[in-house]
Amino acid sequence: MTTLYLVRHGETVWHGGNRYAGVSDIGLTELGERQAEALGTWAADADLAAIWCSPLSRTRHTAAPAAAATGLEAHIDPDLIEVDFGMGEGRTLAEVRATDPAVADAFETDPVVNHFPGGEDPAKAADRAVAAYRRIATTHPGEQKVLVIGHGTVTRLALCLLLGIPERNYRRVMPEVRNGALTELELTAEPDGQARLHSFNTAL
Repeated sequence: MTTLYLVRHGETVWHGGNRYAGVSDIGLTELGERQAEALGTWAADADLAAIWCSPLSRTRHTAAPAAAATGLEAHIDPDLIEVDFGMGEGRTLAEVRATDPAVADAFETDPVVNHFPGGEDPAKAADRAVAAYRRIATTHPGEQKVLVIGHGTVTRLALCLLLGIPERNYRRVMPEVRNGALTELELTAEPDGQARLHSFNTAL
């Protein structure tokens, strides 16, 4: 099985206000840059076979120190991109509730069925992210180790799908993916192959 080290990008300028940063291209804070450097320090001795990330700048900038430390290229897979939050992009849940309380209440009840209007279907986002993980496992088969830098919501959705957890529960079961923390997942390439979660949100 291939070992994937799933990492959420470093902190962004929208994190302080807990704003939904989906497909919006938001930059890292100084703390986010330090988290990226810490990831690079870890990667230097991690015996990685490859580095993959989403196309957004916050993941590419987080990947850069690890790429420099290992001499590996940071490959981009568009299917690792964050969920598009539609009308929620750039807003907090409180701001959504202030203008559209029914939308906010429905989202909290079931954030998959009742995702934000104009946004991506979270179930489809989970499917594409898992497909990306499987492709990475196919590209790096066996007992290879791969760093995959992605995003908070799509990572939780993908983990729920892989581990048999109802995706509507992703916010309750996994309240957050911490910026710069490691989640270790063993995965086979087959569409219905095994997935084993060894750690979640491990601080560097």
